[in-house]
Amino acid sequence: MVATSLKFYFCNPVPVRFLNGLNNMVKTRELAEIINEQIYDLSDADFSQQCKRELDEKGVLTLSNFLNANTLKELVEEAENGVSQAYYTNSTHNVYLTKINNNFKPEHVINKQLVSSKGCICTDQIQSDSKLKKLYNSNIFKSFIAAVVGEKSLFPYEDPLSSINVHYAGAGQELNWHFDNSEFAITLLLQSPIGGGEFQYLKDFRNAEKNEMNFRGVEKLLTGSIAPDILNMKPGTLVLFRGRNSIHRVTPTIGNLKRILVVLAYNSEPGIALSESARQTFYGRLC
Repeated sequence: MVATSLKFYFCNPVPVRFLNGLNNMVKTRELAEIINEQIYDLSDADFSQQCKRELDEKGVLTLSNFLNANTLKELVEEAENGVSQAYYTNSTHNVYLTKINNNFKPEHVINKQLVSSKGCICTDQIQSDSKLKKLYNSNIFKSFIAAVVGEKSLFPYEDPLSSINVHYAGAGQELNWHFDNSEFAITLLLQSPIGGGEFQYLKDFRNAEKNEMNFRGVEKLLTGSIAPDILNMKPGTLVLFRGRNSIHRVTPTIGNLKRILVVLAYNSEPGIALSESARQTFYGRLC
């Protein structure tokens, strides 16, 4: 028998840069079946900063064709299958989403009640293997969104309802004029209606931080004296919108094809739940 010598080859240490690149490749693979990676590289820091500049300047960022065609088709089917579980609200509110203020007359704009009507299914009603949840929980997606909106980290809602919502607006249903309470909103349009369903807005229409509510401007808008801007988007578009100081609405849907929109909601701190009153109003339940 001839003795065979065994040789062990030890590779040189792998450069950190290579490992980081490999790590990014692994991370992006989790989104490969969901988004159009040929268009959007969410791990590209330069791209994130470009998006941040646009959001800061315009108050809105639209990434068209963000979802690939297969994902869009799949999510529309999921949403249609879940519509029977939707809770439909027909609530009234003022544009500031605050309670009646008895310091002002009933006809004052701060007390003027508008009607919003839409259906919604919540996080716990979405399939555990849905690509919506994969996208929402993706570390690279969260890191991208955090970089664009200027947050260090993002966290889901503590309650089981508010992190991912699918909204339905059938014929005649709408989301009326309002300012958001949150700093930013993230949405995915899945299906456009035959007509209506326009996203209308006016940027920097108040300054909530300085308690400047712009009552006169809001009154002019509600009486039709001011024309809003219109944000045109097609199904598959990701939108980031700063709605705290930009008033906005979605006009009534026309026709028998529902407008279907996904809202992805994060917080800058852990352990935050949507208020019980808001959950009861918009979801019809607390948990």
